[in-house]
Amino acid sequence: MRLLIVRHAIAVPHGTPGVAENDRPLTPEGELKFREVAKGLARVLDRPDALLTSPLLRARQTAAIAAQAWGGPEPKQTPALASGSFEAQAEVLDDYPEDATVAIFGHEPWLSELLGRLVGTRHAERLTFKKGGAALVDVAGALADGGSLVWYLPPKLLRKLG
Repeated sequence: MRLLIVRHAIAVPHGTPGVAENDRPLTPEGELKFREVAKGLARVLDRPDALLTSPLLRARQTAAIAAQAWGGPEPKQTPALASGSFEAQAEVLDDYPEDATVAIFGHEPWLSELLGRLVGTRHAERLTFKKGGAALVDVAGALADGGSLVWYLPPKLLRKLG
């Protein structure tokens, strides 16, 4: 499987009065910048077979923008992407065929921990995702067996590609 890992775009800050943590939306700047990132993603990667997103608003909004850039598919909310449980994420992702391309949209620090585990480094903090950043990993078998990093791109470069 080809696994595209994407961190949500710029959202309203933690602790914003009147905004619950799970309901933090993208900022207007975050939406604007991620539209350019999504164009870049669509240039470097054909439309995925599936888009899976954390149920948290900021990730859902980010996935919807990407879906629009690719012309589909419709993002599917996946609770496992709102937590750091590798086992829960693997349970979901291992159900996809080996030839599938799956894009996931989630949060730090869990995405960098997932990427670190897939590529076999104990230093996940070296692979942190900026908001709107992405990485593509080839996974030959089960997620637990790891994968090979194809690319790791910051949002600034993805915007330039868009």
